[in-house]
Amino acid sequence: MIVTLLKALLIAVVTVPFSIAAILAIPLPGGRLFHAIARTWARFILWIFGIKVTVRGLEHLGSNRHFIYVSNHASMFDIPAVLVGIPDEIRIVLKKELTKVPIWGWALKYGHYISIDRDNPKDAVRSLERAVETIRNGASVLLFAEGTRSRDGALQPFKRGAFSLAAKAGVPIMPVAIKGTFRILPKGSWKISPADVELVLDTPIATHGITGKEGELELMERVHRVVEKNLKK
Repeated sequence: MIVTLLKALLIAVVTVPFSIAAILAIPLPGGRLFHAIARTWARFILWIFGIKVTVRGLEHLGSNRHFIYVSNHASMFDIPAVLVGIPDEIRIVLKKELTKVPIWGWALKYGHYISIDRDNPKDAVRSLERAVETIRNGASVLLFAEGTRSRDGALQPFKRGAFSLAAKAGVPIMPVAIKGTFRILPKGSWKISPADVELVLDTPIATHGITGKEGELELMERVHRVVEKNLKK
C-alpha cells in the first residue's frame, strides 16, 4: 500500500508539467501536439505501475480513415490504455467533472479533447456538435458509451449520444473492448493492482443511411453486442 501511495504521489507530481505542456500546446491548430503530450503522459502512467497494453484488431484501422471509437468503461486506467494502445489521432469525449481538477483539468477544459455535461442536455448537444466538427477536421473521436464507469466490471447499457454523433458525422464506428482495467482500479476504490490490459478492435460498422431514433437505437444495440462478445473472449 505504501508503494502504491508513493507511485500515486509521483503521478500527481509528474502530471503537473505534462498538463502545463498540454496547455501551452492548445493554441496550435489540429491538436496533434496536444495529443502527443497526452500519449506520452499515458505511457509514463502505465510504466510506473508496470502495466502492459496489447491490442488485437489493428488490421481494421486501414489507412487514412477516421472513426468514432465506442468502448466500455470500467476504470480510470481506460484513458491511458486507449491513449497508448490506439495509434490514431483520437480526441476523447470525457465527463465535465474531470475538468474541475486543478491544472490537469484546465488542459482538458480548454484543450482539444471534448468535455460533456451529462446533466445539461443543451451542453451535451454542443459537445456532440464539437465532436462532429473535430471529425470533419481530420481526427477520430472516442466515447465511453456507457456514460460512466461500471461498478462491477460488467458491461452496462449504452447511451444513445455516441450513435447520434455517428449518424450525423457519417463516420464508421470502431467497437473497442477494454479488458483488464477493472482489476487494476475498480470504481470507488483507491487500491491499484497492476494487471495487463488488452484492447480488442473489431470490424468497423458503417453509419451511412442511419436516420432517426430507431436507426440510432438499432446501431447502438449492434455495437453493444460486438463489445460484449469481445469482452467475454
